[in-house]
Amino acid sequence: MGVDNNFALGFIFSIETLLFGFLTFLLYSFYQGFGRRYVKYWTFSLVFLCLEHLSLALQKFLPQYDDLSFIQILLTCVIQVSQYLFLWLFFVGLYFTNKNNKLPKKTIHFSIILPVIIGLSASLLFAFSEQAVFNRFYLRESLPDFIFAGVFLAIVFFIINTKKHHFSAKILLFFSMIMSLRYLLFSFLSIVFLSEPWFQQLSSLLIYFDFGAKAILGFLLLIWMQGAERSVAEVAITRAQYLGKHDLLTGALNREQVIEKLPVAVNKAIENNQKLAVYLIDMKRFKFINDTYGLKTGDLILGEIANRLSESILLPLVVGRLSGDSFVFAIEISDDNQQEKAAKHLHDLLSRPYFVNHQEVHLQCSVGYCLSPQDSSEAEDLLQKANLALFHAESQNIPSVKYINGMQAHGRHLLEAEKEIRRGLNNHEFILYYQPQLNLLTNRIEGVEALVRWQHPEKGLLSPDKFLPDFEALGLNGELDNYVLDLACKTNADWYLKYKRRVAIAVNMTAVEFQDPKLVAKIQTLLLKYDIPSSYLELEITENVVITDLNIAMDTIVVLQNMGIKVSIDDFGTGYSSLAYLRKLPIDKIKIDRSFISEFSTNDSDLTIVTSMIKLSHGLGKRVLAEGVETLEQLNLLRKLGCDAVQGYFINRPLPKEKIANYLTRK
Repeated sequence: MGVDNNFALGFIFSIETLLFGFLTFLLYSFYQGFGRRYVKYWTFSLVFLCLEHLSLALQKFLPQYDDLSFIQILLTCVIQVSQYLFLWLFFVGLYFTNKNNKLPKKTIHFSIILPVIIGLSASLLFAFSEQAVFNRFYLRESLPDFIFAGVFLAIVFFIINTKKHHFSAKILLFFSMIMSLRYLLFSFLSIVFLSEPWFQQLSSLLIYFDFGAKAILGFLLLIWMQGAERSVAEVAITRAQYLGKHDLLTGALNREQVIEKLPVAVNKAIENNQKLAVYLIDMKRFKFINDTYGLKTGDLILGEIANRLSESILLPLVVGRLSGDSFVFAIEISDDNQQEKAAKHLHDLLSRPYFVNHQEVHLQCSVGYCLSPQDSSEAEDLLQKANLALFHAESQNIPSVKYINGMQAHGRHLLEAEKEIRRGLNNHEFILYYQPQLNLLTNRIEGVEALVRWQHPEKGLLSPDKFLPDFEALGLNGELDNYVLDLACKTNADWYLKYKRRVAIAVNMTAVEFQDPKLVAKIQTLLLKYDIPSSYLELEITENVVITDLNIAMDTIVVLQNMGIKVSIDDFGTGYSSLAYLRKLPIDKIKIDRSFISEFSTNDSDLTIVTSMIKLSHGLGKRVLAEGVETLEQLNLLRKLGCDAVQGYFINRPLPKEKIANYLTRK
């Protein structure tokens, strides 16, 4: 009977081995297809479960060996180590069903070594003593059952504390409760009633119970994976729906949703006897933020902008990101006066410093806005009119502009102007005239200033006042600066090749260009391309836009000066913050604007201002050049006041590059 019973148990363990082997194959196939980390650990867990039951089957099929034989001890070691590894890897896999963080390699290695040590210790202690039958039983049966009870109880608490519960998790919860109770009771009963006959019968029955329980556990893993993948699919669908309506970077509504939500907001405002004010916001100089601080910092700032707009005390009905650094903001208002207050609120809200990665970043914005239903009730039309107002604000350098009738005509003009300007740049229609600068100490020409003109194919030669406003309105100042800088360097190289003489050329550049971190590299490239010594290039800061980051501009100027390039402030006294620039920027020279020179010989106020400018500049170690000198009286007075250099019609008008040859051929 004993042999028949062992054979029956061996057959059961063999069936279990085949069953768990099949489940292992299914889990491995799933892991190959989806690559879930928890499935990998569960696959290894079932591998060790198969190994355990294979060893149990071999033990039953080899009854001729006693407990102290080498083959039985070896099989016992495999069984003990395998069952601990099975349970531990199952728990680790369950942990990763809810955790995405990776465990350190040391932790993983330790988690594998510890079950091996416990299994080997339980197998080898008292393994060679014929009198230690009870001790072997306690180590190989009672201790594992107690540990299994603790692990299944830990699984119960883990599932309870898991935020998301799908159907298979609830089944596993009840399964773990039952298994924890089963192992705990058997562990205590084995210590107290080991020698009782009924306990032997209970042990035999539990073999069949465990067979069914482990089979249920295996199929429960498959159900769990199905439920988990369904949850992943639902999350993916929800995320796709969210991303279909929201901007991925900031979480604000995307353009399509803005167009869809605006009519709803218009209708809601009408129902509340209110009006809907639609604001279009564009952040100034955001490209420089990306170039200077990096794209990651720029993305974080865009997200912060969206948060500030969404959390505004004005309770916006629509907040969206249309593109780049352009946002839309729509609120209900009861009267027109609230429009300007809301625009001011937006400037205050977005001009607060942004703290990103221990860096303080300052930004300004331009705002264009319109009103519904006064201007329109259609979403596209509202955005178009707000954009026209924004365009006007940016072109005129005004913080906020409200849409008014007639802006469409200005917009159409700029569209045509942009086409002509780009054609002119491509066809080299923009040419340079050069106005000589006279050194009052040596009475010699010390350099020339490059002044741009447009040789228009239809309108003839156009002066800067005819086309520069369009450049500013279209935001093309940077392209013009690069064009003029390249052309001036080329001309300087041509003069040297033809006349073997060099002359310093002063080139105007907008103030904002000095905040471009690529400016130094551009100039180095041009000097190398045309083989020009850096001392023959001078850059003049034109104060058409306030420098918002003086530190970056200062660093750029210092690098340029170290290269040997002189930097001056053009039209001093008329810009945004000339005195601040004079105090903080390490410039070499200031150019007094012609508006102070034209009447200073007869106007005491202008004379006082010019005298003060010269003394102030000399006191700070800067050279002074006066613009717009048109009479001998002005020249003599400036010489008397100690001015270093002058330029103007009295010295010479701006000349084409061919006529500068008169100066270059003189000895």
